[in-house]
Amino acid sequence: MENSKDLSEKQFWKDVIKKHESAFIVLIVAAICAFVGAILVGFWFIEMSPLGGQGTWTFNDWTLNYVVGFMILIILSELLFVGIPTGLFFGLGGYLWWRKLPEEEKQEFKDREKKETHRKKEYGGGGGFGCFMFIAFCIYIAVDGNYNTPFGNREYSYWIYSWFRTLMWIFIIFGIPVAIILLILYFTKWRKK
Repeated sequence: MENSKDLSEKQFWKDVIKKHESAFIVLIVAAICAFVGAILVGFWFIEMSPLGGQGTWTFNDWTLNYVVGFMILIILSELLFVGIPTGLFFGLGGYLWWRKLPEEEKQEFKDREKKETHRKKEYGGGGGFGCFMFIAFCIYIAVDGNYNTPFGNREYSYWIYSWFRTLMWIFIIFGIPVAIILLILYFTKWRKK
């Protein structure tokens, strides 16, 4: 069963949505438009980008250098054409909505924020390790001398084994100092207890 705090929280937001139904509808429509715009910008970039030959390259034409460049350019184009306008729209819209709120509703929001000082933080697993692993993989391939080598010029096992070698080097580079620190802590503090 839900406790009364959760129930009051749900009821509070239901009341806010009922009071500001038009603003909520604008929010939903704008979010849908931003999502559709992001997809269309992605398709447009694939068709117009010189990296990838306007969508005509095969897997054998790609190199790791092109993959990294393609990812950077598509992120920048999504940010330029979708992210910045969407952020401006929601920021300006939220500011204008907040300015039009009556003082008692503003005070209700502020009181609600003060009351919830002990919020439970949920840390879901992010993509931090995957991003770090990709950067380390790019560095390993560059050091190995195959950063501009088309994927089709090397057997697929090379790319898989390179990923495992990258993981091994990450464990060596970060694992040895951690092991030394843990040994020092063990002999200086934990063993004495």
